[in-house]
Amino acid sequence: MDILTEQADTYDECIRRITERFGPNVHVLRQKKIRMGGFLGFFERDGVELSFILSREGPRVMPASTSAPARGADFDDERRRILQRAAEASPSVAARVAERIETLPTRPRPTGASGASGAQDARNIEAILAAVRKLEQKVDRAAPIQEDEEHETIRKVESLLELNDFSASYTRSFVSRMKREFSLEDLDRYDYVQDQVIGWIGESIQTWSAPEAAKPRVIALVGPTGVGKTTTVAKLAAGYALAAAKGQRPLNVRVITIDNYRIGAKQQIEIYGNIMNIPVSCAETPSDLHTLMAMHADADVVLIDTIGKSPRDYPKIAEMRQFLDAAGSLAEVHLAMSATTKASDMREIMQQYETFGYRSVIVTKLDETTRVGNIVSVLDERKKPVSYVTTGQRVPQDFEEASAVRFLTNLEGFRVNRARIEERFPQRESGFIWS
Repeated sequence: MDILTEQADTYDECIRRITERFGPNVHVLRQKKIRMGGFLGFFERDGVELSFILSREGPRVMPASTSAPARGADFDDERRRILQRAAEASPSVAARVAERIETLPTRPRPTGASGASGAQDARNIEAILAAVRKLEQKVDRAAPIQEDEEHETIRKVESLLELNDFSASYTRSFVSRMKREFSLEDLDRYDYVQDQVIGWIGESIQTWSAPEAAKPRVIALVGPTGVGKTTTVAKLAAGYALAAAKGQRPLNVRVITIDNYRIGAKQQIEIYGNIMNIPVSCAETPSDLHTLMAMHADADVVLIDTIGKSPRDYPKIAEMRQFLDAAGSLAEVHLAMSATTKASDMREIMQQYETFGYRSVIVTKLDETTRVGNIVSVLDERKKPVSYVTTGQRVPQDFEEASAVRFLTNLEGFRVNRARIEERFPQRESGFIWS
């Protein structure tokens, strides 16, 4: 099966182009950052290249690419095509250069010739690019482009966003917003700009609210190996069984594990269950899980600990899909991801686990990193809320309901006014006493 590639400014744009051309039945193999869109080193910009394969269906028949000049294209047509590309990459530069290139003399076709030869086409293109190079140099010497003259405050905030591992697209959107919304007087007030940017970051963080659920409430955790799903299940069980909601009775909790592959997984959750006096059951097949769900119909909460597998392990993911179907259509599925995972891997994990229809993300191991930009960026790109955060191995203490304040206070290098952000992003009263 051939490995294909697609390039675009962002990951999401790449995916959109791939699905438009080939349909949804594709599997992304890898992603890398590239420089794209330039002409002999001019007007280049950051981009993304995805390598992928078609899983079942062949590619649709698409029109021939128009990115390369057609044989026989005349000089004027080629000039317009290059200027159009330049405008897309750097509109402010292209606008200045265009005025001068439009005044260049055209080169008529030889009399009686049906089209220019390949060699003549190449010479024409080289002439255009040489003109672009000379004119851009003149523009740079005569009048520097205002767009590149960034205010010191913008540069400093951009550096802070990069320090915190925010994605390139997320950072670019904030830089553009600062240029658009702040006056020069505003930009001279660095602390004011910082406060506003912190507020924008907080606005991009969606937190999850549990819906009113029928009894029993079924909560299933999915995610890759090693992210701490079993420990998180134990913390949730403790939260509902031991502390419960303030002012309410402790809830009747049951735990089911379907992780029969990892050595010691069943024993680990059984130890937690024995300590908390919570029954733990094991389901080896979807039929077993269906039977256990019927047995626990009188429980308040049923927690399901699933198989931890690589997002590329498609057979095991399909098997787990059968288990979750047996849990019932009302089951809440939450994706557990480690805060230490790099942004590109987070995107792949979230994409592959979409098959389970997860409602929110649980961020684990937040105590093992000082950077939260990768998490915030990818959650914002995928438009997914975050429900819980874990900050250590202690059960149940190192566990809390997610909030914008929790992430904002983890920002590195920013001057964070906690009282101000707590007022702007008020936290719901936690249902867990130790939080």
